[in-house]
Parts: sequence; structure tokens; C-alpha cells
Amino acid sequence: MGNKNTSDSIEAYIKALLSQAGIAEIKRSELADVFKVVPSQINYVIKTRFTESRGYIVESKRGGGGYIRIGKVQFSDQHQMLKELRDSIGEHISQTIFWDLLQMLYEQKLLTQREIELLFVTATDEVLGMEADRIRSSIVQKIIQQVDRKGL
Repeated sequence: MGNKNTSDSIEAYIKALLSQAGIAEIKRSELADVFKVVPSQINYVIKTRFTESRGYIVESKRGGGGYIRIGKVQFSDQHQMLKELRDSIGEHISQTIFWDLLQMLYEQKLLTQREIELLFVTATDEVLGMEADRIRSSIVQKIIQQVDRKGL
């Protein structure tokens, strides 16, 4: 979706670390030096792109020997992942969480990029109106149910 910016590059770098070791342990200041950004840019990427709703666990330790450890949640199988995802969904879902959940389904190869983009634009606050968060929750529940049933 457009040109790769610094945040995209940082995300790709962290994901490459995850694919090599399963867990990425980074020092915020060192990573900021690598990308020639301020440490808060690293925080921004981690807080927006490595969220629980995208299937990541983030642990941080502050101080001199501090680090940020990022891990991808591993499920025993796709059915289990979808069940846990469905069980974790509340009655209301914000646009941001909805997008994160769609991205997670894309990363699991359960939806295509085009499908998540179409789903997202049809489930914005602007389109859904006052009950948007509640309707989005229903939509994502039905998507997960359908994907799980079809075994796609």
C-alpha cells in the first residue's frame, strides 16, 4: 500500500529477526541508531505494529541493560488460533483493532490483501455510523466463523 517508509523498514527488520529466532530482543537506542531515528520512533512502530491483536507479545525492561522482547504467538493449529481469536473478541471493536485482526488473518494466509482492504473500507466508522464498534464485532465474528468452517 504505497512506498516503504521508515516505520515499514523498522517493522520489516523486526519481523526478519522474528523469522530467524522466533523472538526478537532489541535495544531501542541501538535500533534507533541503525535507522537514524529517535527512539520514540521505535516505540511508535512497536506500539502500533506489534500489538496483541496482531498476534504479538511485547515485553520490555527499562534501564541501563534494558531491552524490548517481541514474540509471535504460536498456536497448535489454525482451528485453535481461530477459536482463541473468536473467544477474545468483545462486543465492541474499534477500527484499529478491526484492522489489526484483518492483518493477522492475512498473515495467516486466511484472507487476501484485497479482501482485507475491501472489508476494512466497508467497516469504517463513517460507513457503519453510531453502532460501528458493535457491528464490526459481529462482522469479525462471522468472518472468523466462515474462515474456520471452510478451512481456507
